Amino acid sequence: MIWFWSFVCYSFLGFCLEVLFAWATGGRRDRKCMVVLPLCPVYGLGAVLILYLAPLAGGNLLLLFGIGAAASTVVEYGMALWYEKILGVSFWDYSALKGNLQGKVCIPFSLAWGILALGLVRWVHPGILPVIAEIPVGITLSMLVLVVTDALVSAVMLRRTGDRDCLRWYRFGRAG
Repeated sequence: MIWFWSFVCYSFLGFCLEVLFAWATGGRRDRKCMVVLPLCPVYGLGAVLILYLAPLAGGNLLLLFGIGAAASTVVEYGMALWYEKILGVSFWDYSALKGNLQGKVCIPFSLAWGILALGLVRWVHPGILPVIAEIPVGITLSMLVLVVTDALVSAVMLRRTGDRDCLRWYRFGRAG
């Protein structure tokens, strides 16, 4: 239950971070990965992996930074492959950035994920954990059905259209 809600919370916070980043940089303002829910699963999966591996750092912030950067980079690369090879779409392309690997991951964002991992483990998750621990089982099961259904519908739509615009349900500012 804790892992599921962690995934949902950090997928939502990732969505918010994407919107904020697009707003601040003038980038594409319609980036998301689900048709109904405002979730970016790559963030949820990355955060869950970081939280799972964080005890290996033993309180060492430099090691936690490295674990966070590596874990997030592995998840981001894996998700990019999933989207491209299985669903036929691409949500990001870092080929214009230095230190990129096939445009799927890059050093600047890996370093950013390491910094975010520090905040996640030290401040964000300890604040969220008591709240998600109290969510009733019935609400969890309902949310699980909603997330799984949305993920399946989103995957089918992406696979059929080959275009991430099929997930667009909101627009902030100018079109991307």
